[in-house]
Amino acid sequence: MYTITSPCAATIEVKKSKFHSFLVPYESFATKLQQLKSAHPKARHFVTAFRYLNEYKQIVEGSSDDGEPKGTSGKPTLKVLQGHDLINVGIITVRYFGGTLLGAGGLVRAYSDSANLAVANATLIPYEELVEEIMTLSYEQISRCEYLANKYNIEIIDRAFDDGIRYVLRGSKPNLDLLRSELEGN
Repeated sequence: MYTITSPCAATIEVKKSKFHSFLVPYESFATKLQQLKSAHPKARHFVTAFRYLNEYKQIVEGSSDDGEPKGTSGKPTLKVLQGHDLINVGIITVRYFGGTLLGAGGLVRAYSDSANLAVANATLIPYEELVEEIMTLSYEQISRCEYLANKYNIEIIDRAFDDGIRYVLRGSKPNLDLLRSELEGN
């Protein structure tokens, strides 16, 4: 499975209709949809599709045709996400109607092509499950821990200072194991 860490966009034009696709990490999906609706008040349709892992490690996915004929836009866009084995992402395609009806096949091709182009423009990274771990360290280990967290792409969620420093870290299990072993080695 693959995911993205930063948004990506693509635009195509089919018979004067413009299709603007925005591929975003799932955590910013709802916010991006609202931003696009505000930024594009004259757009006709905001077609969406998403895939993410829930807390039980199950894939949750969905799509919306947003007024387009049933099955001609949301489902083809979702199939693009499935075909590229993407997870924890959403895609929003903003359509400006160009005056010419595209028909069911034309809509399916246009929405699929726009979504595929957005995926092609994105930097796909292998998906790694993130876990949170609590570590208690001495004051002498602060700078080393923060250096290693940056080195291994581990997010420091929280710090609490007491007899030692209690860190809450989030990262992939292999990277957290590397950080722990390097800290214990010093």
